[in-house]
Amino acid sequence: MAEVRLTDNRIQVMAAVDGKVHAFLEEAAGELESQVVRNTAVDTGDLKKSWRHLVVGETAIVGSPSENAIWEEYGTGWYAVEGNGRKTPWRWKDRNGHWHTTHGKPPKRAFLRAGETILPKLSRHAREVFGE
Repeated sequence: MAEVRLTDNRIQVMAAVDGKVHAFLEEAAGELESQVVRNTAVDTGDLKKSWRHLVVGETAIVGSPSENAIWEEYGTGWYAVEGNGRKTPWRWKDRNGHWHTTHGKPPKRAFLRAGETILPKLSRHAREVFGE
């Protein structure tokens, strides 16, 4: 009778899978970050320069520490996406010291549009990397 030897390669297989997952997440998060940057309106350029991505384990994070990122994405006042913005006008002073009255800021949805733009491409690429 022939001798049968079984070799346990689970550790090497899991390491290879983890490597592919990390590489894919890094690429996907980088693509999303790049698209958000392209979609972000430029006034001072601060928001456009603030977008970053980070991959931790099996989680990819794309975001900005800028408070303005939320206002640009969801709008404010009358224009707030959820309809929960302030209903009365308010005044604010710009960086040149001029006062303005506003009813809010319409949402630009740079992040949402970026996701919608690259999701089909990332889905195809995930099937190439991981199979069906």
